[in-house]
Amino acid sequence: MSSPLGTLAELRSALDAGTTSSQDLVAQALGRAEAHQGVLNCFVGLRADSAREEALAADARRKRGEVRSLVDGVPVAIKDNMVQAGEPTTCASRILTGFVSPYTSTAVQRLVDAGAVVIGRTNMDEFAMGSSTEHSAIGPCHNPWDPTRTTGGSSGGSAAAVAAGIVPVALGSDTGGSIRQPSSLCGVTGIKPTYGRVSRWGLVAFASSLDQIGVLARTARDCASVLEIISGHDLRDSTSIPEPAPVFGDALSHSIDDIVIGLPRECFVENGADAAVLATVRAAVEELERAGAKTREVSLPHTPYGIATYYLIADAEASSNLARYDGVRYGHRARGTVGLTEMYERTRSEGFGDEVKRRIVLGTYVLSAGYYDAYYRKAQQVRTLLRSDFEQAFDGCDVIATPTAPEVAFRLGEKTADPLSMYLSDVYTVSANLVGIPGLSVPCGFQDGMPVGLQLLGPAMGEAAPLRVAAAYQRLTAHHEKRPPEIA
Repeated sequence: MSSPLGTLAELRSALDAGTTSSQDLVAQALGRAEAHQGVLNCFVGLRADSAREEALAADARRKRGEVRSLVDGVPVAIKDNMVQAGEPTTCASRILTGFVSPYTSTAVQRLVDAGAVVIGRTNMDEFAMGSSTEHSAIGPCHNPWDPTRTTGGSSGGSAAAVAAGIVPVALGSDTGGSIRQPSSLCGVTGIKPTYGRVSRWGLVAFASSLDQIGVLARTARDCASVLEIISGHDLRDSTSIPEPAPVFGDALSHSIDDIVIGLPRECFVENGADAAVLATVRAAVEELERAGAKTREVSLPHTPYGIATYYLIADAEASSNLARYDGVRYGHRARGTVGLTEMYERTRSEGFGDEVKRRIVLGTYVLSAGYYDAYYRKAQQVRTLLRSDFEQAFDGCDVIATPTAPEVAFRLGEKTADPLSMYLSDVYTVSANLVGIPGLSVPCGFQDGMPVGLQLLGPAMGEAAPLRVAAAYQRLTAHHEKRPPEIA
């Protein structure tokens, strides 16, 4: 079996030195993907022939001295809810069976234009609705550290592919923690940028005011490098921030002597969180203090209402967005139906999984006459209060630190019968989506042989601060360098 791929910096150095080629790297990535797929189930599909052709073209560019970027010729993976022209996109759902996209999403196109080679689409919770990648039409994804455990979700396939050394970088989407939580559970680094920093054009919508594309990699530096490539204004996305992509890497080598880290009192209590996870995160903060960072207690008083607020808003938006999947225009259509009503009902019943149906029903309910004011409107009011909490907290600190997840990766099947328990897996992550701020998870230790993540949040448009702190932490520690044991 081929060895795991290294970081972007390591691969670029090897390509520049001529000790490897893009064709070699892509063959290595595809070989590992095929070897581990039976155990991890982290890919929905591979594009092997196209990837090999693109690797050949990348090597030809390199010979001509036309290297486009740090990722030129490097194999990457994308989550199966980002469209790519000529390729299937299923969102891990039966209802999109047979759909082939006629266009490419902006984030993926920017990677491709930079020379990256997309080797395949990663497994996910159906339509990104889940925290364990168990709600997938092709079956659950398995954690490389222990295949009996979850990868987290919904970007579990992207996290597993990076953790297993199949690709150095993968794109994911984050609606309530779907990049950060699987990054924590799989021991990789993952960042969700400010809402609007990366175009959502071509990202299949779950909850439009919450969805955001981001990056999973081994290091904060690799996350920053790819985020620079995919960020920037896009006229096709009305929520895209009208500013050019910043150079995130400029500050990554700076010391953190002038950084103040806020510690929310509401996030460091054993209220559903594992005591060992909290202790590991506190130890990580102490390491940052020894490196020169200052800490202070802050308060986010409306945090206890975050989960309820998130699931009201997210499910309402999902109900609206998923109304388009009706068997008329694309994807699955029920056979043998009589009339449009029966066709709609059977198509959606056959095509959607249980979790998606649950959220559509809940979202439709909270938007219905007589309940809109009591639920959806109230949730939007609490969202405003949460935003005010963070604005006040950031008046006194540069980043906010919390655990990423309340526990390490749980056993597959452990929470599927208890949706509320599953939803609480995102208790530390949903607020960042509700208020639109950037959030990053960085590996900070292990409990029972499983990774633990430290979450670093920054103010809106402030990705540089959490990236800088994460990079400093990775210079001090080696948690991000540890790899799972080779999967049998």
